[in-house]
Amino acid sequence: MTKSTPPTVRFAPSPTGRLHIGNIRTALYNWLFAKKGEGQFVLRLDDTDRERSTDEFAAGIVEDLAWLGIVPDRTEKQSDRFAKYDAVAEDLREKGLLYACYETADEIDRRRKRLMARGLPPVYERTALKLSAEEKTEFEAQGRQPHWRFLLPNFAENPFETQRTEVKFQDVMRGEQTVDLASMSDPVLIREDGSYLYTLPSVVDDIEMGVSHVIRGGDHITNTGAQIAIFEAVGGPVPEFGHHNLLQDASGEGLSKRSGALSIASLREAGYEPMAVASLATLIGTGQPVEACADIEILADVFDPEKVSKSNAKFSATDLDGLNDKLLHSMDYAQAEPRLRAIEADLGEDFWIAVRPNINRFQQASQWADIVEGRFEALPIEPEDAEFVALAAALLPEEPWDDQVWPNWTSAVKEKTGRKGRQLFMPLRKALTGQDHGPDMRQLMPVIGLPRTRRRLP
Repeated sequence: MTKSTPPTVRFAPSPTGRLHIGNIRTALYNWLFAKKGEGQFVLRLDDTDRERSTDEFAAGIVEDLAWLGIVPDRTEKQSDRFAKYDAVAEDLREKGLLYACYETADEIDRRRKRLMARGLPPVYERTALKLSAEEKTEFEAQGRQPHWRFLLPNFAENPFETQRTEVKFQDVMRGEQTVDLASMSDPVLIREDGSYLYTLPSVVDDIEMGVSHVIRGGDHITNTGAQIAIFEAVGGPVPEFGHHNLLQDASGEGLSKRSGALSIASLREAGYEPMAVASLATLIGTGQPVEACADIEILADVFDPEKVSKSNAKFSATDLDGLNDKLLHSMDYAQAEPRLRAIEADLGEDFWIAVRPNINRFQQASQWADIVEGRFEALPIEPEDAEFVALAAALLPEEPWDDQVWPNWTSAVKEKTGRKGRQLFMPLRKALTGQDHGPDMRQLMPVIGLPRTRRRLP
């Protein structure tokens, strides 16, 4: 890949559920790969499953990508392109490369089990190629509808005498890969109900949309061998491929749309920063340090597809919490200010500097804004502390206040009362914030200010 040949990549999710962290890993790898090469990112909605695909899920995919900073250069829907797939399928039929099969799912499953019991690979034996026209007519009279398989080019002359047929490709992330077409069943491209599996539409679209690189999960490596054969049969240029490792949850299970805890929507609703999610989803399972990148441009600079490990990686919410904290605790006021305004918590830069070390979700800044402005229920002052707090109130210095007002004030109170340590600081913190923990009072007390401080002390 060079600047003279910028890549075109695609992310092709099915709008049958919300995106989870595993999907987003694929989306990010494609987006970052395109960014590094000054190329194009196509969002291609694989909505050929008409029963399960919904506009709501499609809108959710766009929303999830935008939250992470991924804005496609173009968006396509495969449901708008059935006529193109039909034309290519018919051409393959005429060439004898797409053939009708009438076995039921149960029959195929029983045949697979028999082969495995005999110690043979469970590869489809192309029985349907032996059917006569009369037999096909009889099946259809019984109400059977055919599914359609692509005839893999893994034989010399006789399709029932397969031979080792290696498809080699240079994987962007894994180096040279080899797939033996003789080890595979002819892939089903069209179901009994006439609907397409993803394979043929994907090939047709990749050709027509000029996709130069297909980057996806490592569970597709074997499929790639068959797809390259289909690319060649259709007559289009074969893109380059890259297969990244997969993410697993803490138990080692693969991630799926049905495990909603790690959906992008749920992570967003839980208050995580988008760049914490993007940084972890991209860098975990690579040879690179898992760092919290402040924006997508920095992540694009850091990302190196050749350093992605071949072993699966575990996604941990604990790691996500750590990255989230780092992003919030280092966020400058210029970046925080519009978000503070949006949650009605913009009390200025000094306020943000004071509270950011004590929040692990941005929304929590609004709680500290309420505390600064006095919108909280004060903790009761212990009887033994009442006289102490009243004496401390009398020792408050006049404004202007800076970060020395707290140490100066508490030093004066210590000298007057003899209290020190927790007995000195805790009653004053509780009186001023209603909390027994929180930001450094050196920074917070000037933000609270003298008038509000006086109102909180007896």
